[in-house]
Amino acid sequence: MTRFLGLIVIIFFAGLREKHEQELENLTLTTQPFKTLKLFIFAVIQYLKRSILYLLTHGGWFMLLSTILLLSGVLLITIDGPHEKHVKELHQYFQFGLWWVALGVASSIGLGSGLHTFVLYLGPHIALFTIKAMQCCRVDIKSSPYDTIQLKRRPSWLEKDCSEFGPPLFSSLHGSRVPLSSILPQVQLEAILWGIGTALGELPPYFISRAARMSGSNLDVIDVSSAEDNGVIATHVNHLKRWFLSHSQYLNFLTILVLASVPNPLFDLAGIMCGQFGIPFWEFFLATLIGKAVIKTHIQTVFIISVCNNQLLDLIENKLIWVLSLVPGFASVLPNLITKLHAVRDKYMATPHPVPSHVKVKKWDLSFTSIWNTVVWLMIINFFIKIVTVTAQSYLKKQQDRELAALKNKSPASSSDDTDHLSR
Repeated sequence: MTRFLGLIVIIFFAGLREKHEQELENLTLTTQPFKTLKLFIFAVIQYLKRSILYLLTHGGWFMLLSTILLLSGVLLITIDGPHEKHVKELHQYFQFGLWWVALGVASSIGLGSGLHTFVLYLGPHIALFTIKAMQCCRVDIKSSPYDTIQLKRRPSWLEKDCSEFGPPLFSSLHGSRVPLSSILPQVQLEAILWGIGTALGELPPYFISRAARMSGSNLDVIDVSSAEDNGVIATHVNHLKRWFLSHSQYLNFLTILVLASVPNPLFDLAGIMCGQFGIPFWEFFLATLIGKAVIKTHIQTVFIISVCNNQLLDLIENKLIWVLSLVPGFASVLPNLITKLHAVRDKYMATPHPVPSHVKVKKWDLSFTSIWNTVVWLMIINFFIKIVTVTAQSYLKKQQDRELAALKNKSPASSSDDTDHLSR
């Protein structure tokens, strides 16, 4: 009788788990928008309650300092005086730093589903600044260090004519050549801030994995033993995951630094493994910070500057000319072809002539900027939908786990096990 009851309980719990899995799969903004938003709001309220309670019980000094700083800021903003100019300047710097750090966090957070803000913002900013510096033959075109692309604000130097900055400071016999060493400091600060944001965005997977380890559970993302190989990309990704797991004993400061210093879509997995295998927080974070904010960002920044500054293109051009000159028949055609290509490049890089104020320029309603902004907003909306869906599913999963635990405690199988144990 006891075995029969136990079999019924097992079948019941198996059916309940299958039902729970089906509920999780169906919980999306497209299929169940109201329920998903409701669970997302409950999850956010629960997180805020826990954070406030933690700060009230453990963060007395932090709360005191935060209150003092907040009151000081309110007084400085509301009271007029000679400090008002400095407060505005400090606010501009704070807004500038927060913008680029937030873009970095949005790029790396979300286990690979984050916004690619380097391609959307930082990369175009570096390219536009380099091209403008090449056109004007000078790098002091910013009105201030925070004169960059920001939310609802374009840099002032982008629309200005080169004559407003003064005479050229760099020139050569073969056109303008602004050294890379002169351009890099002008875009270095925003690149480092973006890199700091990407390092901060790698912390949630580490902390989630560390919490799972302390609770004695394991994360599904590093369990690839039963993963199905659907497609070539999935097969290679699973092979890389298995390689990471088989070399987990080599995880240390230097290994994390190397993984963080190169564009690596699987670095989230490295962060999860560091949390799962007990790598100390400061060892993980410092290696990630140095790799992403110092090494990786400078590699990407130098590459974009080199491409837009024609230095890398000139190197490739010289190599191609040398290779094509060895081909019979090309040696006589190359000089004329090279001259035409240089003329096209010089025309593109030349400073545009200012348009007189009385001349009306016909503008297209459908501009590249509007298309670009539409793409960015679509990616932001997609990112928001993923965050809401994952948060709601996580909240529902916790509710389901509590329901299963409560049913297991009340099941007749557990009581019969206790009876058998007492009879023995």
